[in-house]
Amino acid sequence: MFSVFSKEIHLFFSSLIGYIVISVFLISIGLFMWVFSDTSVLDYNFATMDQLFSIAPLVFLFLIPAITMRSFAEEKSKGTIEFLYTKPLTSFEIIAGKFFANFVLVSFALLPTAIYYYSVYQLGSPVGNLDTGAILGSYAGLFLLSASFIAIGMFASTLTDNQIVAFVLGAFLCFFFHWAFTYIARMPVFTTTLDLFIQKIGINYHYNSMSKGLLDTRDILYFFSVIFVFLFGTVTVMENRS
Repeated sequence: MFSVFSKEIHLFFSSLIGYIVISVFLISIGLFMWVFSDTSVLDYNFATMDQLFSIAPLVFLFLIPAITMRSFAEEKSKGTIEFLYTKPLTSFEIIAGKFFANFVLVSFALLPTAIYYYSVYQLGSPVGNLDTGAILGSYAGLFLLSASFIAIGMFASTLTDNQIVAFVLGAFLCFFFHWAFTYIARMPVFTTTLDLFIQKIGINYHYNSMSKGLLDTRDILYFFSVIFVFLFGTVTVMENRS
């Protein structure tokens, strides 16, 4: 697994892929937090980082499938997937190595946002007048969200040999499992009890719950379940194809 992990990390940072991903994420979030007047912290009457945690899932919706689309689609189109399977590695080890490499890359994009936290912390009146607990919960939710999107994107990449198709399919699945259940639950045909149940199927419900600063084990278990299901699906598809 470590050999696959190190290979993927080397590929990310020996080309422009890793640097472009980190730059696009930080610039996009920076524009919404500091430049655009409708969402700028500087135009708010209180210190908050809500802009980061509300915009990041939307940025990840496109950014993460762009990272994961090459995970297996590129390997299959170039014929290197056969070479990968000649190594003494199980399908799970190969997929786990790629998953953790993708997660590390996304984490590298998230870590510099600590600068935003320090800036908003200093802007508080008085200094430090910030809901740190909610921010930590939001960061935990964002890391789990990114891991879920990575698992979904990797699953999409196993279904095709074309990277563009893998990107579109990955973005659609990420959108569907994050937002679609929220909108479905709002349809008038569902009762009060049923619409809450439908909302809980989607990622958005659990992400918003963690953003309040409450680390509920049910939310954490949900995210790990999503990751497991899609990684298991990835393993199943790859083993059937091999």
